[in-house]
Amino acid sequence: MTTNRPSDVVEEIRGRIHRGELGPGDRLPSERELAANLSVSRDRLRDALQALEQDGYLVSKRGATGGRFVTELARPFAAWAARTQAELDDIVDFRLAVECQASRFAATRRAQSDLDAMDDAVARLESAATPREYRLADVAFHAAIALAAGNDRLAAAVERARGELFEPADELWRHGQIESLTDHRQILGAIRGGEADAAAAAMAEHIERTRQELADLVRQVTPE
Repeated sequence: MTTNRPSDVVEEIRGRIHRGELGPGDRLPSERELAANLSVSRDRLRDALQALEQDGYLVSKRGATGGRFVTELARPFAAWAARTQAELDDIVDFRLAVECQASRFAATRRAQSDLDAMDDAVARLESAATPREYRLADVAFHAAIALAAGNDRLAAAVERARGELFEPADELWRHGQIESLTDHRQILGAIRGGEADAAAAAMAEHIERTRQELADLVRQVTPE
C-alpha cells in the first residue's frame, strides 16, 4: 500500500489482525520496518498505531523485550460483534461472493505451483499444534486460491473481504479444526480436479460454517 492517511494504515493493520495474519501476543515490527513495509511516513504510522491502541488492538510494552503487541482482542472483537446481524450477514455475503468466484476461477486457471502452495497450506493446517500455526496455514490456503484465480482485482477483493470479517482464529481453532481441515481438503480436491462448480460449492459450505461459528461466538460475547 502507498498512502499517507492514518485511516488507511489503521485499516491495513486491522485487516491483517482480522484475517489472522497477526494474532494475540504477536509483536509488530519496529516503526522503521513497518513504515517501510507499508510505504508510509513514520508520523502517519505512529498516529495509526495510537488509534489501534485506543481501540484495544495493540498494547505497548517497555524494556529490552518491549514493543507493540497484539492484544487478546477481547475488547475489539466485542465491539465488532455489537453490529446488527444484518451487518454481519452482509460481510459474510461479501466474502461468499468473492471467494466462491475465486475458487471457481482457480479450478480452471491454477498452475502446478498454485496446487503445490495449497497442498503445503493444507499439510500445515493438518499438523498445526497451536492457534498461530493454524491461522497462518489458513491464511496461506486462501491466499493461494486468490492467486490461482489469476485476477488481481478479485484477489484484492478477497483480501478486503477477509479483512472485514473479524475471525478470532484462536477460538475457531479450538472449536472447529477438524471440520475446517475437511473443508479445505474438499475445496482443494475440486480445484485440483478442475471442477469449478464443485470448488465454488465447497467454498460456500466452508464460509457458511464460519458464519455459524461466528454467530455462536458473537452470542457469547454480547449481552442479552
